[in-house]
Amino acid sequence: MFLGSHTITMDSKGRLAIPAKIRDALISACDGRLVITAHTEERCLLVYPEPQWLDLLPKIEALPNIHRKARLAQRLLLGYATPLEMDGNGRVLLSQPLRDYADLDKKLLLVGQGKKLELWSESGWFEWLGAAGEGDMPEEMLSLSL
Repeated sequence: MFLGSHTITMDSKGRLAIPAKIRDALISACDGRLVITAHTEERCLLVYPEPQWLDLLPKIEALPNIHRKARLAQRLLLGYATPLEMDGNGRVLLSQPLRDYADLDKKLLLVGQGKKLELWSESGWFEWLGAAGEGDMPEEMLSLSL
């Protein structure tokens, strides 16, 4: 399970080192094999251990593409899906299209989301966080027992 947030740095070639705590969990879960793709509603990337992605793939492919939003989800999730493997130093190389989609720059935030991670530009994360605080909380969240 991936929890917490981690500030990381990406070099000019698009390489980033996965923090040790997350790296160990990824090695345990998938031998360091990942699939990184576009988030369908936010300007960030989704990072899946390969087995989680393979479980999700049939659901994505089964979306009814007669619906515009379903086609968009398929195009983003499948079109940007990039299999990657961490190198011996726990680094991955992000393609330029992935970096462009999420407006990634040097400072990044890796945010745990249970079975997956989100990768944000640090500025994009704080913009989203500020905007999220301005809206009303969905009613189902108000009744959530923590």
